[in-house]
Amino acid sequence: MRARINDCKIPALAWAPGLAELLIILVIVLVLFGAGKLPQVGRSLGDAISEFKDGVKPKAEDEEASSTATEKEEKAE
Repeated sequence: MRARINDCKIPALAWAPGLAELLIILVIVLVLFGAGKLPQVGRSLGDAISEFKDGVKPKAEDEEASSTATEKEEKAE
């Protein structure tokens, strides 16, 4: 008999890391990058996230430019 998803006894957030796991991850990151590079890594990660958000979010100028171009194409036809 096949198990269904609803039959699962493990809660959805059972895989979330606890305090001990986060401390282990922090120690590993410190060993890999060193204490001096850690602020640079965090800063570059934050910049990458903000650039991604800016790239995903459509800007008002882009929407106006695309609507103007569409209107010009419709008039040309």
